[in-house]
Amino acid sequence: MAAPLVLLLTVLLVYPVGQLLLLSVYSGGEFSLAKYRQLFESSVYFNVMLITLKISLWTTVLSVVAGYPVAYLISSLQKDRKARWVFWVLLSFWTSFLVRAFAWVVMLGRNGVVNQLLTALGLQDTPTSLLYSMGAVLVGMVHALMPLAVLTMLSVMENIDRNLPRAALTLGARPGTAFWRIYFPLSMPGVAAGAIMVFVTAIGFFIVPQLLGGRKEIMITQLIIEQVLQIMNWGFAGSIAVLMLVVVMAVFAFYDKVLGLSTMTGASARDRVRAAREGPLHKLGDATLGALGTVSDRVIALFPRRRSLHEAGTSLPLRGLALLVLVFLSVPALLMIPLSFGKTGLNWPPSGFTLQHYQSLVASPLWMSAAVRSLGIGFVAALLAMAIGTPVAFLLVRGQMRGKSLMLAFVLSPIIIPRIIIAVGMFYFFARVGLVGTSLGLAIGHTVIAVPYVVMTMMAVLRNYDTRLDLAAQSLGATPWQTLRHVTFPILGAGMLSSFLFAFATSFDELTISLFASGGLTSTLPKQFWDEVTLQISPVIAAVSTCLFVFVAALISLAEWLRRRAAAR
Repeated sequence: MAAPLVLLLTVLLVYPVGQLLLLSVYSGGEFSLAKYRQLFESSVYFNVMLITLKISLWTTVLSVVAGYPVAYLISSLQKDRKARWVFWVLLSFWTSFLVRAFAWVVMLGRNGVVNQLLTALGLQDTPTSLLYSMGAVLVGMVHALMPLAVLTMLSVMENIDRNLPRAALTLGARPGTAFWRIYFPLSMPGVAAGAIMVFVTAIGFFIVPQLLGGRKEIMITQLIIEQVLQIMNWGFAGSIAVLMLVVVMAVFAFYDKVLGLSTMTGASARDRVRAAREGPLHKLGDATLGALGTVSDRVIALFPRRRSLHEAGTSLPLRGLALLVLVFLSVPALLMIPLSFGKTGLNWPPSGFTLQHYQSLVASPLWMSAAVRSLGIGFVAALLAMAIGTPVAFLLVRGQMRGKSLMLAFVLSPIIIPRIIIAVGMFYFFARVGLVGTSLGLAIGHTVIAVPYVVMTMMAVLRNYDTRLDLAAQSLGATPWQTLRHVTFPILGAGMLSSFLFAFATSFDELTISLFASGGLTSTLPKQFWDEVTLQISPVIAAVSTCLFVFVAALISLAEWLRRRAAAR
């Protein structure tokens, strides 16, 4: 069941990345550490690594802290109300990174919304330069990665029994103490998983720093891109990649030792209780949690008419805070819609109404061919990822095999290894086998990136599946194949569709693989968008952003409609 995935990752991940890393220690056919001496002799690369870690850590902290109240609120709502809130989180999550980063370029410009708002409020006399700074990079990074933190924490919080903190209240505990001593430790696996996902994604990010940052905000990924695409120094790029990989692997090793990698795929109740008892919060000490609870109780006591902390669905302050976060996540992309119809280009506020930008988009063969290519590659990659990943999810959840943790770590390796390292390794491998610039190469490369998300989604679905239904069907004479076809797959249909859409969205928005594997010969939609943004800023980009935003909204709505239809059967 795992053979196709093992073959795929071995040929397209382990071998290419291994070849890239070997280039860092072999020069002219001989073993040499000259590239590493060059790396550590100069303080430039060390400083860039420190900047990368600084930006990644701040992005992780801000994303988790701001996203926690949103995940907490959504997990407490009824199903119908929860779906409406989740829609906006998913819309922000699936909207292209490029669209959101470009929206901040427009918003933070001298004639942007933020400058005009600050001037109108009297906080400044004249527009200032908000772009190309650490603050702009952090805003863009947090905006891009906070939905990932929210969804990861939400997957754990939805399975926490809300009767546990209520029971603590009936036994005399105050609301703040019940939250910090009972609920928060149980949610810690989700917090840790969200933090690790955000950190690893942030450390390999280059879109936001490239568009919003200046010379002081260069990240390590940008150096690797420069060494490969501009200087063609594969060996030195490999040495930088090794440095990045060592940092990431050290972080994941710490995470696995504290909580275990299985918590990233939807921990069971037993796993959450074990993590709460043996995890970092246990080492933090009951005294710290007790102090936090005491402080919270004193704050709550100032508002005696407020409801209990655990009645989050009716808590006005919490709803207001969550609403502000969702506005922060949604507004930048929404502002691109009126700009796409304005006659004044990308200046705010837009004036007049025109369809000229959309007409230019439709008339452009570059944009249309890139859009068609992205749709086709996304569909093929999603099908391959679902066909390869679903059996592995069954094996990891239901199989009785040794070395499950090693298999899970291998499956998650495309997420653990920074995307830029995978992209450069694939580029080197594709150049040798003639797949650079081909749609087949892009589809296969995107499949490698999408497979882990399919496995994680299906594992979370299978953990909540009642296997007694399968046993009942088999006890009535059904064969294993008949049980799978007539019982298991129909019930898991919504989960399989979600994994397909997740893989499709991952492929459709993938830029890093496309940036290298396309070879400048075939452009996907993200690649074309990136070229336009970095070479020239045209109002057509606003039209493209609006089309992508509407497409993602329709995709999420379709998924929700199919989920409700399947649940009604």
